[in-house]
Amino acid sequence: MLRALRIRSRLRRFARRHPWINVAIRSVTIFSATFGGAYGFITGSRTEAYDPHAFALGASFLFAVACLALATLSMRMRWLRKKMRKIELHNEALADRNWELKGAEEHARSLFESQSDLIVLRDSDGIITSVNDAYCTLATKPREVLIGTRFTLPVLEQGAIAIEPNGTRIHDQKINSPLGPRWIAWREGLIRSDAHQPADLQCVGRDVTDRTETERALAEARDHANAANRAKSKFLAMASHEIRTPLNGIIGMSNLLLDTSLTAEQKTYAKAVKTSGDALMALIDELLDFSKIEAGKIDLEQRPFALAAMIEDITELLAPRAQARKLEIASYVDERLPQEVLGDAARLRQVLLNLAGNAIKFTQSGGVALIVEPGIWPGEISFIVRDTGIGIAPEAQQRIFREFEQASEGTARNYGGTGLGLSISDRIVRRMGGRIALDSAEGKGATFEFSIPLAAADHTDTATAFIAPDLTGKSVMLVAPQSIEASLVARRLERWGAQTCTVADTSIARALLPERSWHAVLVDCGGSNAAWRDFGETAIRHATHRIAMFTPAERRDMTPAIAAAYTGYLVKPLRTASLAARLTTSGAAMVPELSGDDVPAIGMTDATFPPAASSHALSILVAEDNEINALLIRSLLTRLGHAPVITTDGEAALESWLAADSAGMPYDLVLMDIQMPKLDGITATKRIRAHEAGRSARRTTVLALTANTLVDDRYACFEAGMDGFLIKPLDHDKLADALAAIPSRRAAPAEISAQRVLS
Repeated sequence: MLRALRIRSRLRRFARRHPWINVAIRSVTIFSATFGGAYGFITGSRTEAYDPHAFALGASFLFAVACLALATLSMRMRWLRKKMRKIELHNEALADRNWELKGAEEHARSLFESQSDLIVLRDSDGIITSVNDAYCTLATKPREVLIGTRFTLPVLEQGAIAIEPNGTRIHDQKINSPLGPRWIAWREGLIRSDAHQPADLQCVGRDVTDRTETERALAEARDHANAANRAKSKFLAMASHEIRTPLNGIIGMSNLLLDTSLTAEQKTYAKAVKTSGDALMALIDELLDFSKIEAGKIDLEQRPFALAAMIEDITELLAPRAQARKLEIASYVDERLPQEVLGDAARLRQVLLNLAGNAIKFTQSGGVALIVEPGIWPGEISFIVRDTGIGIAPEAQQRIFREFEQASEGTARNYGGTGLGLSISDRIVRRMGGRIALDSAEGKGATFEFSIPLAAADHTDTATAFIAPDLTGKSVMLVAPQSIEASLVARRLERWGAQTCTVADTSIARALLPERSWHAVLVDCGGSNAAWRDFGETAIRHATHRIAMFTPAERRDMTPAIAAAYTGYLVKPLRTASLAARLTTSGAAMVPELSGDDVPAIGMTDATFPPAASSHALSILVAEDNEINALLIRSLLTRLGHAPVITTDGEAALESWLAADSAGMPYDLVLMDIQMPKLDGITATKRIRAHEAGRSARRTTVLALTANTLVDDRYACFEAGMDGFLIKPLDHDKLADALAAIPSRRAAPAEISAQRVLS
């Protein structure tokens, strides 16, 4: 069946392609039938043997053939009428569709004409084929004049051109119009109206003058804001320098004054001056930090640092302040955290000092805890600062993270502060990719927690890596009040596997001693010395390690009799490494003197600067235009055993350096103030480096003496050839460390003649 249909289909296609063959076949068939019928009839009528029956049969056959032909013709006519009816219906549908298309075309044209956007169609030669009324209005010409021309609007300014992935071109043009200069945003793309015709270029333009003017106004406002921000930063830098310069003298001279013989009243007044100067310095640092963060100039470093050591350093740094208020401060770093992490240690330290410092300030009793644990996400570390202070009301917990905001007016009046610490901390944490949260209630303390991503450092120094002791199955008694320090020590011991028993009363602890063999007894030796001596003597028979814990102030009250009852001691706040060392050493009696590992870095003694004889005296040129600061620097350097030469401007400093260099007695160090009369420190350093260029001799070390702490100022100093910074107010320890790293060019201290001292 399918084969027959294929054959018929092929025959029909063949007939349509060759119609003359079909006509020839039909003509031959009709002619043959007509000729055969006529010839047969005539021949039959003329034959002599006429047979009426045969004649009747022939006539009947011809009649039948004629009837068949008529029937066939009738059927074909009926089929043709049906075909014609269908064609008529189709024509009516086409006519209706044509009317609909005409209506749609009229509607589209009305939309095209009523568009407020400019629409113009051009052919491949750029000739206009269609425009709308908006374009005609802007061009001030009728449509009939525009069509068929290459008319373009007068362009006053051409914007940038962009090409979309689909080929559409986008650009802005500023054109001249009857309403004045207007900005038009064009979208140009190819469209094809007929498959057999080339594509036309359709250009649609929208008047964006208001948007462009707004963007330009915003850009100008942004430029003005940036200029104002730069002016503010410059003003802050200048104000910082001008404030730090006299403040350097106040703090430095107060330190020198405290190092002299004073009466108790005079010492109290001098300490008050130094405390006020330190408070003012902290205020300046907060304002500068906030300004840098607000200006987006905070840059985060990615350097490896020891996490636990940094936390313990911060705890020791804040310990004197907390212990002066009769508060405890302790830290705990989870051992699951890596030894070293990658991040900005200075900024992290700043956040922790802000939070912990606030915790100490707003706490009257109890203490402050710094806890570091793994965060909820991989690679994240959570820092918790918990206190037992006055707490924060719920309505103030969101407000205190804003700049210059505090929990209440009473808080600001009673405790002071600028209200910038938490705002700075919040911005630094967010800049590090973390988040900060607060959980607090009035009268129940506060807990600040922030989490930041800190990746583990690739290389860790295995020589200094801490190895936790194995105390599995060993009993440790902790005799201390139920305080923050005791709870964190107990948590640490339990992590090491010890069976920890915390007792707050010595009588109960004495009763528990005979119950088992104790590996260690840790005693918080605060209060009566006789009670701790008696308890230590009792614990000798029951505990291998008897460790006393005390603050630096309590250490002075320890007598040899008390020390003999204990095998070791720990200075609070405890360091993890010191605790582990005391629990693993032999049980010998304690040496009365403190070891270097247990002496806190800050707060063991009053801040005094005794004269120190330097092992290698340096020849130092000091360029400082402020007389008080020059006197302070001279005193500090002389006490450190060095030989300073003071100059008061950049030109004098440069002349002194050139004279010493020419005489073969070059300076070991130049302390160069940045802002000086006649010749500033940057220019003077550049001239020194230019004079040294091309020489094989070691160049002179130049350190900047500056009160400017902005990054731009530091870059300028490094570009000038300086080797480092000393920030005013000068810190005695930092100055000593900087000088210790500089080798002397002389075997013995050189005498500085009066001729080389320039005023």
